[in-house]
Amino acid sequence: MGFSRIQSVFRRQKRLASAVMIQHTLFSLPFAVGALVLETAGEIPWNRVLWIILAVIGARNGANAVNRLIDKDIDAKNPRTRGRHLPSGQLTSWELWLFTGVCFALLVTSAFMLGPLCAALLPAALGIIVLYSYSKRFTWLCHFMLGAAVAIAPMGTLIALTNSLEWRFFPIPIGVALWVAGFDIIYGCQDIDFDRKEGLFSIPARFGARWALRISTLSHAGTAAAFAGLALFYPLGGIYWTGLVLIGILLIVEHSIVTPGQLKHIRTASYHINEIVGLLFMLTLILEVYI
Repeated sequence: MGFSRIQSVFRRQKRLASAVMIQHTLFSLPFAVGALVLETAGEIPWNRVLWIILAVIGARNGANAVNRLIDKDIDAKNPRTRGRHLPSGQLTSWELWLFTGVCFALLVTSAFMLGPLCAALLPAALGIIVLYSYSKRFTWLCHFMLGAAVAIAPMGTLIALTNSLEWRFFPIPIGVALWVAGFDIIYGCQDIDFDRKEGLFSIPARFGARWALRISTLSHAGTAAAFAGLALFYPLGGIYWTGLVLIGILLIVEHSIVTPGQLKHIRTASYHINEIVGLLFMLTLILEVYI
């Protein structure tokens, strides 16, 4: 293989990574790691960690790839998204289908390696992941379906560690689901006119930007309540509460920079700030357990 051919392969791999937004694994993996550290009290079962991480990576990136494939025609119509890799021809559908197959194969293999309950729940997890990509076609609750899809990561991690389903597992996934729904509602505010024109469903399109931002705020209040509720099941001290306060401050900043009349900071509010939230949550639990 010549040098130019190698360069071409690397360029397409880079485009593929950009198309599925691999960096958005930061929205799920830190919560899975935090849940793992907390549930095991720092006694990490290293023989299971690799499979847990591979499952999270496979699920998250496979979900993003499927979403790009299912939304290809919608993205081509939307002026904001028509420059994405599929509509613009930078990648082909078969490349994303191949990537999706690899990711979901990774998820399936990991689930079976992690135990019978993970394997049994796999169809439900895949169903949620795929159904989300169609949900904007029939319900304005699509944001919460996205949240449920991302929340599979910490819930799956906790199930994988114990091969059981316990009440103490729910605060982190519920908090994550509401958190993701909250910032996805903010993100959806920039497509209100397009969604209404195309008959697509979203909370901003259904209720308008002002009420959408209020619903987003309530969702993030629910996130704070769910994360606080974690203390009902685990012994948590000052480090955790300090981290939760800092997360609350980040969410307040997120909502303060986006208003119905000022939407130019939507990407910062929806993505950049929230990438920090996940990492901060993970770091907080690591410090809480090990210090």
